[in-house]
Amino acid sequence: MASTSHSHDDLETPAEMHDDCRATGDRLRLRRAAHLASRPAPSLHFDEQPGERPKPRIEVSEAAARLAAALYGR
Repeated sequence: MASTSHSHDDLETPAEMHDDCRATGDRLRLRRAAHLASRPAPSLHFDEQPGERPKPRIEVSEAAARLAAALYGR
């Protein structure tokens, strides 16, 4: 039994496919990725690095502490 459907039977118009591609690119943030990829690399020279930066603070909620205690038996 031969199939009567072809891979091109369900193709939309070129304008609709173009719109789909544009929407997909917007959703994947491809323009932003291309912009970030085309920026120059940061300097590796010590004197061009920012000064001291504070270390990020990590806060652990009570719920997370209880869960960790339950998992590790403490």
